[in-house]
Amino acid sequence: MTGIVVLTAGIGVPSSSRLLGERLADATASALSGLGASTEVTHIELRTIAVELAEHLTTRVPGAGLQAAFDAVCAADGVIAVTPVFNGSYSGLFKLFFDALDEKAMKGRPVLLGATGGSARHSLVIEHAMLPLFFYLKAMVAANPVFAAPKDWDADGGRLERRITRAAEGFATLVLATHAPRRGDDPDD
Repeated sequence: MTGIVVLTAGIGVPSSSRLLGERLADATASALSGLGASTEVTHIELRTIAVELAEHLTTRVPGAGLQAAFDAVCAADGVIAVTPVFNGSYSGLFKLFFDALDEKAMKGRPVLLGATGGSARHSLVIEHAMLPLFFYLKAMVAANPVFAAPKDWDADGGRLERRITRAAEGFATLVLATHAPRRGDDPDD
């Protein structure tokens, strides 16, 4: 069973970040199935553990929900990480989660990046903000991230769906080609 964790940092209900995460996960599961792998997807909306993240910042003791999220990421074969764009970068909630997560948890782990923003002018957030974060964490970043602005959700001739499919297919191949080291498996830990 191939485990995929979808982390979304949207704060609204419904959240366009959650919607993008769901669509990326569905496309990834379909691509993995096409490659002969069964998939288990776990969705984690960071807004539901925001208070625990804030408490962890000051106490360094994770609550039960936050610990479960940490454990899910550490057990995942791949992570889909989606954030809304706030003030030209990823959300503070998104950053807080990765600040709280053990620094070695993402090392060698395949990750597919996604972002949602109010206009196409925010589309470089992935390259300018998210990539440096995940390169620092030593994650294996999939080659085709997905950014979605409001106009992308409307009838865009299927371009968003094609971008999601292309990203998911590349991510699925990366997940199957990579065996993410688990905490404690790396002698450099």
